[in-house]
Amino acid sequence: MVHWLSPSQPLHRKNWLQKLGWMSGSALLAVNLWTSAALAQDPFRTSNPRPISDRTEAAFKAFFAEGNYVAAANYLKQVDGADPLATAMKASLSYLNWQGEKDAQKQAAFLQEYRTYSAQTRKAAEKLLTTDQMRGNLYLAVSHFLDGAYVLITEGTVKGSAQALSELKNVYQYLDKAEAIAPNDPELNLLKGYVDLLTALNLPFANPNKAIDRLNKYAGPRYLADRGIALGYRDLNEQTKALEAVNRALQATPNNPELLYLKAQILVKQGNHKEGVSYFEKALKKQDQLPPMLVKQINRELSRAKRKLENSNT
Repeated sequence: MVHWLSPSQPLHRKNWLQKLGWMSGSALLAVNLWTSAALAQDPFRTSNPRPISDRTEAAFKAFFAEGNYVAAANYLKQVDGADPLATAMKASLSYLNWQGEKDAQKQAAFLQEYRTYSAQTRKAAEKLLTTDQMRGNLYLAVSHFLDGAYVLITEGTVKGSAQALSELKNVYQYLDKAEAIAPNDPELNLLKGYVDLLTALNLPFANPNKAIDRLNKYAGPRYLADRGIALGYRDLNEQTKALEAVNRALQATPNNPELLYLKAQILVKQGNHKEGVSYFEKALKKQDQLPPMLVKQINRELSRAKRKLENSNT
């Protein structure tokens, strides 16, 4: 689902349906990689790995380990539409391009790209069911999340909420099917943990601590699980736990600017504006690899943190 969990905004109930970047990021985490001597390594599993092309693996690492959208886009240009992981990441990039574009015609073109990649993800997932039902159901969940996001883009949150919630129901239907097949699979638990966390933080009937527990116990790769845990604790206002989780993620992927940004947010919430400013600035050193909208958001929060730091010193 569209960006991989950009930490730019907390998940308040009143606008959760608008957190498309966060939501899309969650679904894109449902990816499956296979390894052999000639193929890429599965980042989720140490046994029973799945097949993936080297370019798709490179795009995945650029997206999630490095936070490098430019490199990810270049790798994805070399991947065809048969890989549901690749099409889901392409949908994410199309969304981000749409979000940052001001020209109406270009926006419409990016939105059409998004719709196309969403449909390709559904088609690839259906084909995958014949050889790997668990993964096929996971990608069907991804495709419905992408479709729900499209409804919100085109219809708005008021008019499109009912249909979007219907798509969310479909997401859980396919996640439940996948869980029935392989309940301890790290990929499944990563995706479901993120989706559960999103709904739990914004809807009254779910428990965010259960989502965090799922991420902590069963999800992989570890750095993405820790990132989700940090996001969850940040929005639950448990900043000490959030800081511990983001530090673990940074140990594994120390140069990811989005993790540096997330740590800056957590530090500021703790009242540590001086160190928070330093981490905002570290994130911005890699701004050339980030989407323009995210760079603007980081700069806004950096300016706010600097003002608070200056006021505290006077």
